[in-house]
Amino acid sequence: MSKPDYVYVTYIETTAEKLWHALTSSDFTERFWFGYRVTSDWKVGSPYHFTKDGRRSVQGEVLIAEPPNRLAYSWDVVKEGAAREQVSRVTFDIEPHGGVVKLTVTHDNLGPKTLRDISGGWPMVVASLKSFLETGRELPAELLTSGAKESCNA
Repeated sequence: MSKPDYVYVTYIETTAEKLWHALTSSDFTERFWFGYRVTSDWKVGSPYHFTKDGRRSVQGEVLIAEPPNRLAYSWDVVKEGAAREQVSRVTFDIEPHGGVVKLTVTHDNLGPKTLRDISGGWPMVVASLKSFLETGRELPAELLTSGAKESCNA
């Protein structure tokens, strides 16, 4: 078994159902994911895509959908000007622990550029998601440096 290329773990004061909804709802992702909307019916084998300002940036296929505990999809960066690398995979494991939820984001099968970008991006996206679910406010985009902002782009 190969070791995942990138794993990020955090604990969020929310329910598994609310976290699942935030990860799969366009209206929510647009708020905490710095303007990016995710669209899918979230059935295994279905397509999904992220868009911002009407432009597609990432697309792929839903690989696992087990609400509210596990979601996985392929990750194919199609944003204009982005370097093309192999398609990678993102998995969200959601585990209730009392009044909080443990969220584990695993992003594997990464090319070097994608690894560099997501290593800065996932901490900002997950921090914004955590803030949004706990306080109702996402992280303000102006707090991000231009380098961090670029790596957060889906």
